[in-house]
Amino acid sequence: MRRRILFVVSLAFILVLTSACSSNTSSSKGGKDWKPDKTIEIVAPSGAGGGWDTTARMAAKVLGEEKIIDQKMGVVNKTGGGGAVGWAYIHSKKGSPYNLFVTSPPMLLVPLNGQSKYDYKDFTPIANLIADYAAFAVRADSKWNSLNDLFDDMKKDPSNVTVIGASSPGSMDHIQFVKIAKAAGVDITKIKYVSDQDGGALTSILNGNADVFSAGVAETAEQVKAGKIKVLGITSEHRLEGDVISDFPTAKEQGIDATFINWRGIFGPPDMDKAAISYYEKKLKELSASSAWADIRKKYGWDEKYIGSQEYQTFLEEENKSVKELLDELGLAK
Repeated sequence: MRRRILFVVSLAFILVLTSACSSNTSSSKGGKDWKPDKTIEIVAPSGAGGGWDTTARMAAKVLGEEKIIDQKMGVVNKTGGGGAVGWAYIHSKKGSPYNLFVTSPPMLLVPLNGQSKYDYKDFTPIANLIADYAAFAVRADSKWNSLNDLFDDMKKDPSNVTVIGASSPGSMDHIQFVKIAKAAGVDITKIKYVSDQDGGALTSILNGNADVFSAGVAETAEQVKAGKIKVLGITSEHRLEGDVISDFPTAKEQGIDATFINWRGIFGPPDMDKAAISYYEKKLKELSASSAWADIRKKYGWDEKYIGSQEYQTFLEEENKSVKELLDELGLAK
């Protein structure tokens, strides 16, 4: 009888212990009930005011104000290496559900041209939020009034035209211009691209030291409004909505069959738990669908482009293949 009682007690103890272990595993490794219980850090791998910084700060603002996420969120800037410094920092937070970052095409381009040992496969894509686009601008008194005017001259001698951007050669401002120029028939191997990462690219256009400014749409609007520059074309499928930018013609409507999407989304460190990925994916989808986020998109000329985690993986693989082909042609892939 005593043996039977001991057996029953032992069995009950084992069942309780197993249940506790199962519960702990469920909550930390793929369970449905995970939620943050401390401050969430969102890294912008750049300085203040750029696309990564603006996206991170606006996302944190709306997520908090709309009570989509109850925990506090802080945005931290990690500058250097075209994003590489920030990526190295996030990579050191392996498995953490409290360290997220905003990224975009340089996450593909910078590793491909050898400036970072980490690429998109070393992180956890959670969700894409928006699509931004490139704009190609010249001085207001420039002889060129369209992309076709510009590219007709560049077909004769590409090196006669200086293109300037804020990113390094082989990164976004360079490649977005190259992609459109190639579709227009320009020999992209002879394009003269100059990098100014200290904020002087626009000044170089205004003082005549460079001819074409390759930038984001939002970076040109105020100077167009002030009458200092004109935008020859943008890289979206369709015209954008918004003050001033609705006047910017697309490359496509000028007969150039190419686009360039500056997708921008939220990633996490490697080895994030499925529960945390699921939590953030759901919350970011709610953010994307909110009217407050729609107002932010309109303000900055962004398009809606929500992509969930699994689909994001496939999207990134396809984008990586596309930009690698351009870098190979330019001789910039490492």
